[in-house]
Amino acid sequence: MQLTRPLPEVLAIVYTRRMKNFEKRRDRYELFREFENPLVNLCFQLDVPDFRPWCKQRQIPVFHFFLFCVLNTVKESDNFLYRIYRDEVIKIDEFPASYTVINCDDNLNYTRFVMTDQLDLFIERSLEAKRFAEASSALINTGEDASERERRNNVYITSLPWLELAAIEHPVYHHRDADIPTFTWGKFGPAQEDGRMKIPFSAQAHHGFVDGYHIQKLAQDIARRIEAIISQDK
Repeated sequence: MQLTRPLPEVLAIVYTRRMKNFEKRRDRYELFREFENPLVNLCFQLDVPDFRPWCKQRQIPVFHFFLFCVLNTVKESDNFLYRIYRDEVIKIDEFPASYTVINCDDNLNYTRFVMTDQLDLFIERSLEAKRFAEASSALINTGEDASERERRNNVYITSLPWLELAAIEHPVYHHRDADIPTFTWGKFGPAQEDGRMKIPFSAQAHHGFVDGYHIQKLAQDIARRIEAIISQDK
């Protein structure tokens, strides 16, 4: 295929289109990037359809089903895909699935596997990654072997299934450079009469990219994804 424009100009056009939504809030980013701590962290009760009976009937582990819904929803949400690389804002296309587990020594460890929007394949990969991380005494999947640019391709997930989570503060290496969103949830709430459930949920992100509005929209989109999946197979 012959290009009608010089390659640098073509790349600039593609970049502009990809970053069009960000440019609408660049002034907000410029404001919050000056903060010593630009992070916003909201903890709330995430209201979703109770997917546990559906999962039980199909022998699908509920944590991994919910993880699938969260990560695939995040992947479709522009505001949670912006990152800072060499003092410029970029938008990532892909990120690996990852979450924390407790290993054989009762210590924290990290899983990592290739994302997919196919539920059965996602759960297969997730369970294998879980077994591997749980069996490892060494701390793995820390990203130390990745380049600076590759480290931007991340979304952080942690779960505290033993606790009715009310608030959380994550360790941050350097607040002003903390551009990767973190999602946390606690113990699933009891089944409600209307067929729904509540999950204590936390979303932390750079306020230059994400407002409270975007967090509540993400919450609604997660609930809609769950509803769509369990409704199509009833």
